[in-house]
Amino acid sequence: MRTRLLPSWTASLTWKAALFIAVMCCVLAALLGGLVHASVTHQTVGQVRDKALTRLSDTVEAYEAGEPLPWRSGVDPPDLPPSLRALALKGQRGTMVADRGGRTVMWAAGPADGKAIATAVDYSQSAKIITGLDQSILASSVLAISATLLVGAFAVTRVTRRLQKAALVAGRISAGDLDARVNDPRAKRPRRRQDEVATLSGALDTMASSLQTKLEGEQRFTADVAHELRTPLTGLHAAAELLPPGRPSELVQDRVRALRALTEDLLEISRLDAGSETVDLAFHVLPPIAERVARAWGTETEVRVGRAARVESDKRRLERVVGNLVGNAHKHGRAPVVVSVDGPVVTVRDHGDGYPEYLLAHGPQRFRTNAETKGHGLGLTIAVGQAAVIGAELVFRNAEDGGAEARLTLPEYVSFDDTATESAT
Repeated sequence: MRTRLLPSWTASLTWKAALFIAVMCCVLAALLGGLVHASVTHQTVGQVRDKALTRLSDTVEAYEAGEPLPWRSGVDPPDLPPSLRALALKGQRGTMVADRGGRTVMWAAGPADGKAIATAVDYSQSAKIITGLDQSILASSVLAISATLLVGAFAVTRVTRRLQKAALVAGRISAGDLDARVNDPRAKRPRRRQDEVATLSGALDTMASSLQTKLEGEQRFTADVAHELRTPLTGLHAAAELLPPGRPSELVQDRVRALRALTEDLLEISRLDAGSETVDLAFHVLPPIAERVARAWGTETEVRVGRAARVESDKRRLERVVGNLVGNAHKHGRAPVVVSVDGPVVTVRDHGDGYPEYLLAHGPQRFRTNAETKGHGLGLTIAVGQAAVIGAELVFRNAEDGGAEARLTLPEYVSFDDTATESAT
């Protein structure tokens, strides 16, 4: 059974703070209102009770002297509340608020010759005072809660906006925008004590600056090393070609080619890191590109074409991505390697042991491979970088029945029939 999630706005800090403020204000208003109500009611009721008991004493004196009883007084009045009558017949005095002829009165009763003698004092005015007081307390409480809630929400919103800005900047930094900064003005006032948000913003900006400096230094180092190696390697490659034929010559030439390929990969990575790559977009038929890349790796690469499509992409970079995926499958997986094309999606799969856990969790990492395999971990890194340049999505996963699977999804495409021809490039 699926759990029903609350709306997203309920997770907002502003909403939680507003709810907390409202609850606390309601509790405080109820507490203060109850205290004021109890105090005023006790005072008002006490005054009326004293008045009723004083009149009852006068009524008893008049009854014992045989004088006429005061107004609203009598012996065993028929509308006297039964509980108060029973109390008087027991020889005790008491008071009670009750309704009498549509008016609220305070009854006072006591014993007189085995009967109940009672008097009534008007209580309607006191009841109106208490009711008016309760209404005033309620109205003022609502007004105070509303004002406090507005002021509190405004204050909390200012803080949450600063936190949201810091979160957005952190997201931009994670996405590769190393120039992003929070630039909280409160963090730039040395003479003023910083609050927690300003401290967080300043720390985030400092971290971003340090990270940017470190990464730019690494990028410059990689580019400089690759450029410096390129010239002597060119001469070394030419010299290796002049060696007499034989096994030693072949080994030297093979290692020189591998070193030149590594140097070119480093140069390509440095360009990707610098973000200086530009794309040459054009419409291309996807299956012939996949077939051409597969042929370069021999007969052990199988191509399966489902729904054909024409994609808008950079042909050279697209071939580079697919070629690196196929090359990685051959080097680190096991045959057969299958390249499947279905619409704008190209899937490269081998039947080896699958991708390592670190790659599935964090993506390809340069100069890191399994201990059992050879290589520098640059092929997949370049594939990811070039895929990002052409606006494609590259996902790595392990197939359920074994083997590594890379899925490249290209951006918007135009479907066509099988008679379409590849655009000239």
